[in-house]
Amino acid sequence: MSTTTQTPTESLATQFERDGFLVLKNFVPGSFVDRMREVTRRDVETLREPIEFEADVKYPGSPDSLEAPGGQTVRRLRQALSRDPVFQDWVCYPPFVELLIQLVGSPVTCPLAHHNCVMTKQPQFSSDTGWHRDTRFWNFQNGELVNAWLALGQERLENGCLKVIPGSHRMMIGADRLNEKRFLAADHPENQSLFETVQTVELEKRDLLLFHALMFHAATRNYSTETKCSVVFTFHGPENSPVPGSKSASFPELILPTP
Repeated sequence: MSTTTQTPTESLATQFERDGFLVLKNFVPGSFVDRMREVTRRDVETLREPIEFEADVKYPGSPDSLEAPGGQTVRRLRQALSRDPVFQDWVCYPPFVELLIQLVGSPVTCPLAHHNCVMTKQPQFSSDTGWHRDTRFWNFQNGELVNAWLALGQERLENGCLKVIPGSHRMMIGADRLNEKRFLAADHPENQSLFETVQTVELEKRDLLLFHALMFHAATRNYSTETKCSVVFTFHGPENSPVPGSKSASFPELILPTP
């Protein structure tokens, strides 16, 4: 379980700057979460595109191909904002926007090219995701982005909850310490001290995890018998923008209304 603590005089922004992540319990209205669960169930059952399948990523545990057993296992429902109005209701939820303003400034912008999805980690054919920074394949003016991870149900180590390396968003990590997929190399001597600081972030339904896009995080496959679902968006402030002509600029961006 995450063990980060906040002193009585410490702001959320200060805690986020120090640790690289925040957990806010019962932050999200239950009506939002219940509708998101309905939409997720519908779109997984009907394989409503756009979808990323576990077979697409070829991580440990993934089916070998779309034609192999488990090849149609959904890993990610892409473009969540186009699936149901509840997702826009969530990203524009005034207490949420006010919190993001504390972290990135105003106005807050939500890029639609990255995340903007429901992550579905299903039993039997889910995969292990190595230690990575989300920015490894993103192209922005700088790495100052915040990810919002909303738990649609209980998240535990058993079903593949996130693990984080606190403070790693401010660390300089050379390319020699990464493997060919830009994950932290498990056998690199300089990475061992990082692995000793890992924290497991267990969540309940309606909990919100905010984490810096430069913070190293990872997750195992789902060893339980129930599907785990999480809604994920990313945000940046006015001093950042996608690099023109890059994949990060291939979709429009949503500027959130200021409460």
